[in-house]
Amino acid sequence: MELRQLRYVVAVVEHRHFRRAAQSLGMTQPSLSRQVGAVERELGTRLFERTARGVEPTAAGEVFAAHARRVLEQVEAGATEARRAARGQTGSLRLGFVGSALLELLPSLLARFRSSHPGVNLECRELSTGQSGAALLAGDIDLAICRGAPTGERAERLTAVPVSGDHLVAVCHRGHPFAGQPSVSLDQLRTQPLIATPAADEPATVRALRPLLDHARGVVHARDVHTAIGLAACGIGVGLLPSCARRLSRPETVVVEVDPPLRLPDLTMAFRTADNSPALGAFLSVTSAHCSGIAHRLTRLMPTEHQNGG
Repeated sequence: MELRQLRYVVAVVEHRHFRRAAQSLGMTQPSLSRQVGAVERELGTRLFERTARGVEPTAAGEVFAAHARRVLEQVEAGATEARRAARGQTGSLRLGFVGSALLELLPSLLARFRSSHPGVNLECRELSTGQSGAALLAGDIDLAICRGAPTGERAERLTAVPVSGDHLVAVCHRGHPFAGQPSVSLDQLRTQPLIATPAADEPATVRALRPLLDHARGVVHARDVHTAIGLAACGIGVGLLPSCARRLSRPETVVVEVDPPLRLPDLTMAFRTADNSPALGAFLSVTSAHCSGIAHRLTRLMPTEHQNGG
């Protein structure tokens, strides 16, 4: 028995007339009669009785039509959900991110994605750049926001797209000599104990800071921006942070520019190159619209159905 035959039976029950049911279905009355007759022969029972005005469903016809309606509704619901899933409107997306991504990029980007794709289950985990690459390759996350592109074994299987740039600033206690200066030089920073991220967590950032860290009076490691600022507030040292950390200023701390400016690794979006998940494609589409400066990089990576906003 085919789905179309279920539709034929339901139409006859609704119209109580073969000719009118056939017209609603866009077919001839003889064709409809043959199809309904085939269903009756398969079931081994009559579904309709002829009347002066048309037909009436038998008890078997009423029961069969009720079940046929439910089947057709379920099939239509399944088709709708399948189309939504193909457009990235349902499903799940697991995101790993460095803490500094929460300062500027992610709050507005995630709000925009959740608004346009409320049916996608979004799982978020804070991970260092070092952890993100391994998690992507292991299939533990689908997307990473990290500092610089992930490196290491099998990193060639990942696609990395810079989404925003940043530069170095120094964070110190309000009573520190640097606090009253408009900027500090690299030579001045080298005379201080510094607070920086561990190399295992943020290898690209530490490589950029190597000229400072190799000659500093000492280095205290802090895994996230909040810890670094907190240590600076305690007078432990001078924090080396991305400029977006200005959003986390505290009464006890001052943010000072570094002159000449030292560019830090870009905030980067990374994912498995072979991943054709519709939910990932939808997120890339939203990111492309949200971060207009990288739209041309992301558009060529997205499936066609997502290139106009999913």
